[in-house]
Amino acid sequence: MLKEIEPAVTATDESTPESGLGTILVVEDDPRMQKVLRRIFAAEHYSVVVAGDGQTGLDSFRAHRPVAVVLDLILPQISGRELCQSMKTISSDTPVIVLSAIAEVVDKVLLLELGADDYVTKPFSPRELMARVQAAIRRRRRTAPTTIYRFDDCEIDFQRMTAQRGGLPVMLTSHEFKLLKFFTEHAEQVLSRELLLNEVWGYNAYPTTRTVDNQILKLRQKLEPDPANPRHLLTIYGAGYKFVP
Repeated sequence: MLKEIEPAVTATDESTPESGLGTILVVEDDPRMQKVLRRIFAAEHYSVVVAGDGQTGLDSFRAHRPVAVVLDLILPQISGRELCQSMKTISSDTPVIVLSAIAEVVDKVLLLELGADDYVTKPFSPRELMARVQAAIRRRRRTAPTTIYRFDDCEIDFQRMTAQRGGLPVMLTSHEFKLLKFFTEHAEQVLSRELLLNEVWGYNAYPTTRTVDNQILKLRQKLEPDPANPRHLLTIYGAGYKFVP
């Protein structure tokens, strides 16, 4: 008699308790493979979150901020390629390791161009996969940016949540710190108001995009030499905003 296949684990189900090593997000629609991957990473004392489709994977990535992502290419709703690109747009330094049965060189090249950190072909060795994931995490930690960010005559310490301009303290709210950090992590990139609402405030429908405009206006007043003619927090008409250090 055949055993009943274990149902897919929802993205908010964690197979292990919170771990100091961090969370690994597995985006895989095959229930059997979900179980295998969960066991591999849990055995190394990582917390594990599993998503069975691309949209749930993206939502989980935003909610859990994993230390690494293991990503299948063939997924419902959002493809692995699109998902990889979206994740790297949100957090470019989070390692994404693609795990796929597709072995063609062109696919590996494409994924690397989209920002994937490594590519493992199914069937795979659990030991090799674990080694590659851990290597990607170590690389990320070695290259992790400092919490102190400087531009013009401004110095921002995101860890301590302190700011100075011209050597004098500047009072920023927690949301202003969060918004400014997102800008510094995506310097020179045009960011839409909708993206900023979703990534900084955590939603994309409420409040309105006017909230973003007001917050940026306040940041300009506190950090720009001439707020009426900003040099760093620029408006890109019809598209959004861009931070130029």
